[in-house]
Amino acid sequence: MILLADSGSTKTHWALMTANGHSQDFYTAGINPVLQSPELIQQTIDHLLTQIGSLLWAGTITNVFFYGAGCTPEKKGLMRELLAKVFKKAQVQVESDMLGAARGLLQREQGIACILGTGSGSCFYDGEQIAATVPSLGFILGDEGSGATLGKRLVSDALKNQLPMELKEALLKEYNITQADVIDRVYRQPMPNRFLAELSQFCARHIEQPAIRQLVYDHFDSFVKRNLLQYEMKKVSFVGSIAFYYKDILEVVLLDNGLTLGTIMKDPIEGLKTYHQSDLVPTL
Repeated sequence: MILLADSGSTKTHWALMTANGHSQDFYTAGINPVLQSPELIQQTIDHLLTQIGSLLWAGTITNVFFYGAGCTPEKKGLMRELLAKVFKKAQVQVESDMLGAARGLLQREQGIACILGTGSGSCFYDGEQIAATVPSLGFILGDEGSGATLGKRLVSDALKNQLPMELKEALLKEYNITQADVIDRVYRQPMPNRFLAELSQFCARHIEQPAIRQLVYDHFDSFVKRNLLQYEMKKVSFVGSIAFYYKDILEVVLLDNGLTLGTIMKDPIEGLKTYHQSDLVPTL
């Protein structure tokens, strides 16, 4: 049995896979070792155990493959240590969510893979590892195309009266927030990227409004120009809820920049199940 994880800043999708081909999925809060303390990460892992505990017996999990946001070279060791404490008899591998997206989307074929979820990222994948990447830099310095940056642009435009007044009023009413609330959530409360990504859902509900549609177009255009045009390949594949729900606008932006859309997956876990099928071995 192996345990797979695709973890973003908002949620973690886990999957238990058995050698006979069965799998079962579970969900917890997101894990990001750059933004969260080891204690908070441990609480999330403990929550997973309450869900899968009845399915485990000694020695059954042989491998853990964790693909996560914030799993930089500096943070991989911490995540590996936290997971190894719980899954003592398993080999634990920790990689970036970007590599997970690439493997889920492209398997063992080379290509351009992107994440457009709470955060964003892109890479050229050589069929096994990431060969080139443009740094995402997080929602303050970058993360173009992400839910967090879309929410940041939306609420900034609303509060600075760059959107029609009826849209500004609708945004504040739908989320029951004031300008003071926004400042508090962004500058004083933990995980402001989650809050901003939640605000971005307003765009999906009001996409028929020309101002919102233009905002989303410009958002994706910035991602393409600042990231994707640095790669030589023209076909681009995506994972993540932002890419999934705004597919029509994203495809137009790609075409306008001379690129073509490959695969879009809301979640890479099914692709990762296929990729790691060869790692399954019978357990006694």
